[in-house]
Amino acid sequence: MRHLLLFLLLLSGGAFAQTSFERAENLFLKEEFSKAKPLFESYLDENPNHLKTMEYLGDVAGYAKDWDTAIHFYEQLVEMDETNANYHFKAGGAMGMKALEISRIRALSYIGEIRRHFEKAAWLDPNHIDTRWALVEFYIQLPGIIGGSEKKAIKYANQLAKISPVDGHLANGYIAEYSNRPQDAEQFYKNAIAVGGSMHTYEKLTNLYETTNQPEKAMQTVSNCLETHKRNALHYQIGKIAAQYNLDAELGINCLQKYIENHSVQDGVPKDWAYYRMAQIYKNLGQKKNALQWIDRALDDRPNFEEAKQEKKIIESL
Repeated sequence: MRHLLLFLLLLSGGAFAQTSFERAENLFLKEEFSKAKPLFESYLDENPNHLKTMEYLGDVAGYAKDWDTAIHFYEQLVEMDETNANYHFKAGGAMGMKALEISRIRALSYIGEIRRHFEKAAWLDPNHIDTRWALVEFYIQLPGIIGGSEKKAIKYANQLAKISPVDGHLANGYIAEYSNRPQDAEQFYKNAIAVGGSMHTYEKLTNLYETTNQPEKAMQTVSNCLETHKRNALHYQIGKIAAQYNLDAELGINCLQKYIENHSVQDGVPKDWAYYRMAQIYKNLGQKKNALQWIDRALDDRPNFEEAKQEKKIIESL
């Protein structure tokens, strides 16, 4: 009888511990990190070699931008399983984020380890997309004097192309854009649209056109994207370009009206920004009264809207 009771106690304890981990995991997946953290810590105290708990605690630290703690957990994971590509990727990523927040002199000490972890992850997993993206950014952003290399960045972009053609085009476009070759970047982004056609591919091409002062092409690209994806957020993007560059006021007004009428939190941009863009368009048209009505709506929604305050002064001076 005593042995049976002991067995039941052990069984219930194990079930409780498992439930505790699952509860923490569910909270993590809901992005309730502050609630998940103490549960993971408690579970790790009882199960000090539980790799998934250590990884979750590293991830929680990363979300909190506590890079030292994230690095601590990820380096422990690498020591415990040197063959896991994802552990190397996360260790390199946390070190990279740490390096961005400290002085350039101190950041230099991290470069070798960041490179080692990313390259080891790429070697361990020939299909690890995130690692290859990290290596593209690492080599293209790093000055040549301390190891940067467009040639190496292109090497990993081409590896991406074999795994995911869309990512390959986007990565090569990113390299070309960073290296001030906008025509090459344009072609790569167009290729990405042709192959994948996601919102992200259109966004990259649109951003390129905006940064290279080609607003007409930017507006046409967003309009093409709207035909394919039917997302309300794209109405705002068209209105924004129309307002900023004084293009096709009628199209801009129509799109912003649709954005306002169909707005939801999933659209990302608050309605006060749509009111602000409407005011800009009417200002561009010289319609002061309409412009003031729309800028006042923006300020009614958000009285501390600094951009709208400045825009109102400009409109009032017309």
